[in-house]
Amino acid sequence: MTSINRTVIIILIFVTFSVPAFAQERAPINRLSTSPDPDSVPSYFYEFDPGPRATDRGVSLHGYSESRVLKKGLLAPSAADRSRFASFLQLKNTGLIRLFPREVYDTYITHRKSPMSIRGGGAYYSFASRTHVYGYGSDIQLSHNEFSVGLAGDAYGLLTMLGDVPLEPMTAKDSFAHFIATYKPATTEQQARVEGLRFAPCWGPCTPIGGGLLIDGLHYRKNIPLVENSTYLLRSIVYYYSDVLVAFRVVRKDHDGSVIIAWKLLKEYMVPALKRK
Repeated sequence: MTSINRTVIIILIFVTFSVPAFAQERAPINRLSTSPDPDSVPSYFYEFDPGPRATDRGVSLHGYSESRVLKKGLLAPSAADRSRFASFLQLKNTGLIRLFPREVYDTYITHRKSPMSIRGGGAYYSFASRTHVYGYGSDIQLSHNEFSVGLAGDAYGLLTMLGDVPLEPMTAKDSFAHFIATYKPATTEQQARVEGLRFAPCWGPCTPIGGGLLIDGLHYRKNIPLVENSTYLLRSIVYYYSDVLVAFRVVRKDHDGSVIIAWKLLKEYMVPALKRK
């Protein structure tokens, strides 16, 4: 074999193995996770795959958005709920949803057949894309009487409970929303991990507030207890997908363990990205 031929072969081998490696470093697009484990979804699943998805009892994924208020199916609030919040729902960027605890219908952890065929069992919701289906930049999870944010990969966020305060007049400019509204997301993977830990619950020796940050009298954590008739602020940072500030209120808890939540999108930020080495 001539030296020229050997050189050509070496170049071809280098190109063959290098192109996939370089491609992985680019910002991902049109990727969806196929993992059966919602807790092991890689961080590149957040971009939309431009095709129609299946439907589940009134939840349409064609175009990836549900109605702001579902009117049929397991995830639909009751007619009485819809009537009660009819005036609220006339406001811009508002909605009314039902969430089930993950331990009720998420087949990955229940290991039994479920009437809820969508991924995540109705325990998740994305305020950015308005869908309960896990894997489309989910912003919130309900599990074991707690809400959580920052649900996969490098995504993270913060929650705080305001108590029994009205949802309708709230804006991103309210004084009590200053910290969460002006918070700057991490820009590197290392910073994102550190920030995620700042708002995580403590394990072992604990601070008096039980992990997270206490700022201006408000406790910020990545998970927080569910309390009926309480209003919350949520900031969800999902890299390459969305960054949203949402106020929501737990309207009531149903006999089946599900909760009805009225929500108001206060602000959408620039889509966050991480600087990768």
